[in-house]
Amino acid sequence: MATFLHRLGRTAFRRRWAIAVVWLVLLGATVVGALTLAKPASGTFEIPGTPAQQAIDLLGERFPEAGAGGATARVVFAAPPGRSVAEDQYRQAIGATVRELAGLEQVRLATDPFQTQALNPDATMAYSQVGFTVSGALVTDESRAALNRAMDTARGAGLTVEASGDALLAQVTTGPAEVVGIIVAALVLVITFGSLVAAGLPLLTALVGIGLGVSGVFIVGGFADLSSYTPVLALMLGLAVAIDYALFIVSRYRHELAAGRDPEDAAGHAVGTAGSAVVFAGLTVVIALAGLSVIGIPFLTQMGLAAAGTVAVSVLLALTLLPALLGFAGDKVRGKRGRDPEGSDAAKPALGARWVGFIARRPVPVLLAALIALGVIAVPAFDLRLSMPSEGAASPESTQRKAYDLIAQGFGPGVNGQLTVVVDTAAGAARQAAGQVAQRAQGLPGVLAAIPSATNPAGDTALLTVIPASAPNDTATEDLVRAIRDLDGAVPGAGVSVTGLTAVNIDISQRLDDALAPYLAVVVGLAFLLLVLVFRSLLVPLKAALGFLLSIAATLGAVVAVFQWGWLAEVFGVDQPGPVISFLPIFLVGIVFGLAMDYQVFLVTRMREEHVHGAGPTEAVTTGFAHGARVVTAAALIMISVFAGFVFSPEVFVKAIGFGLAIAVFFDAIVVRMVIVPAVMTLLGKAAWWLPRWLDKAVPNVDIEGEALAKREVVDA
Repeated sequence: MATFLHRLGRTAFRRRWAIAVVWLVLLGATVVGALTLAKPASGTFEIPGTPAQQAIDLLGERFPEAGAGGATARVVFAAPPGRSVAEDQYRQAIGATVRELAGLEQVRLATDPFQTQALNPDATMAYSQVGFTVSGALVTDESRAALNRAMDTARGAGLTVEASGDALLAQVTTGPAEVVGIIVAALVLVITFGSLVAAGLPLLTALVGIGLGVSGVFIVGGFADLSSYTPVLALMLGLAVAIDYALFIVSRYRHELAAGRDPEDAAGHAVGTAGSAVVFAGLTVVIALAGLSVIGIPFLTQMGLAAAGTVAVSVLLALTLLPALLGFAGDKVRGKRGRDPEGSDAAKPALGARWVGFIARRPVPVLLAALIALGVIAVPAFDLRLSMPSEGAASPESTQRKAYDLIAQGFGPGVNGQLTVVVDTAAGAARQAAGQVAQRAQGLPGVLAAIPSATNPAGDTALLTVIPASAPNDTATEDLVRAIRDLDGAVPGAGVSVTGLTAVNIDISQRLDDALAPYLAVVVGLAFLLLVLVFRSLLVPLKAALGFLLSIAATLGAVVAVFQWGWLAEVFGVDQPGPVISFLPIFLVGIVFGLAMDYQVFLVTRMREEHVHGAGPTEAVTTGFAHGARVVTAAALIMISVFAGFVFSPEVFVKAIGFGLAIAVFFDAIVVRMVIVPAVMTLLGKAAWWLPRWLDKAVPNVDIEGEALAKREVVDA
């Protein structure tokens, strides 16, 4: 592989104009395609085959009038202090608003709270249920704007009016705060290279990469219903890995120039050696992200494949466009001082060399200290609670959060988590069976009310509304959903199922929880085989996997401490501590594993390169670490900066995954790779590179260390 990539790097360097034009044409075409084909993405999460979704499908078949798959909104009216919504002026304003809501284009019904008795005991609040004819993903911006105008009618009468529900889910966007991460990344690059030109090349390739990747996601979104989080994740990962991959190749290019190679040969060697590591590091990330598709959850598959595609584009750019840009930059990448970024020419040993020397002299105490520190940080993970995002965790300034709080205050927290119970019977028997099911449900612990609400014309399907005493994300509500489902068959001839947003979220959380272990096994297993291929060793891949488990445990501990327990909540902008979003752990497992293997490949590849070229075990560790430590640290700081920028997002999921990825990179790159890896490699010594003879013969030699290049140079000399 090193020989092939060496030729590719030299070719791209020589034919830089052609390479640059091809990539610019591709970028322009994808951007135009995205602007032409893009459509609003979905903010909802659905999983086919779950009990709640099966109930929705049944209602769609037998009781389409119920609009089970349509979006909903709950409009809450609150009277001024000391007043009642039943007063004539407020009652008339509410009635006018309800009529206006009912007449909106995508709305099928809007209930009058005075007819449905949706008033709190003091009559200081009321709410209207608004049902839409389309799903939340298809509610147009015009419909949302019309809903807000209707609410203004009641506001004009002096009422406080807020709304919640999936009909109000807006497109997830990124804001200017994320730019802070890019600025910090640029500063790190300038400090690392001491050259504006060298610092600008990784940023330029990253911008091209995310332009291609995110535009490609929007093009696909023109033909499929994608989650609104899909382009955000593609942007987040694409930006981080593109900068890192380019950083490693530019750093190696500068090193080869300092060693006396001419620019074209230096570009070839940089792509042949560091580029090989980029290929395999990128493969591990792609495997981890694409592996999300084995779970069988559509929105996870979409996000994983989109991010994997962006990472793949970043790898291709690093191998082709970057050496072409190096051809344009020439010797300017060395900066005015022309110093080697790895410090190989410095008279005083670099910090990395001094650090690894310290670890090599005291590997056991250093290893124990790192393990204890990560173990302590991981302790909160034992209290991990999972739930889908609810409006109770939304920004306090949002109308959804205000409506949620008003409902909880005036009607009790359970009204925010109403359950829809579907009773399936023989024709004509649904009404009677629904009454019997309602009686049984009313007797369950934690039920405030169980009310039969509607029966279809055929009389074989009926609906009940069950109001829990607990909030949507409480474990008591989850227990209640299971208890109601246990009533299936309790009434002779009646099937019982539960749906509604709360039940859907509970089912999604359960499916994600069940999928975590098999996903982890698939990803770790495939990546282990890939690392055996890269390092031709069994212990090095095993150590990499164990190091990842330490990183992910500490990461989950930090996430629980901040987002669930509320530690430093104000610092990170966590308005409402609560359960961790259900799909965050599985995302962290996939993404962090890929990123962890990035640093493993980049750092340990240099150690293996020294070992292959004849260095002793300890010398290979210290020399390889000294060469790679500075650039790996810089790459980690860049990733931390990029991910940390997303902590400022108002979206809870984006904020949580940004924090989780930033802290995970810190744990993995700084603690595991900079401390634990050299300590363990020193203790293992020559055994680190052990591979059974039979396996050594079976594993193909991919030569990412550039051994073939070194041999060819000896022959040429």
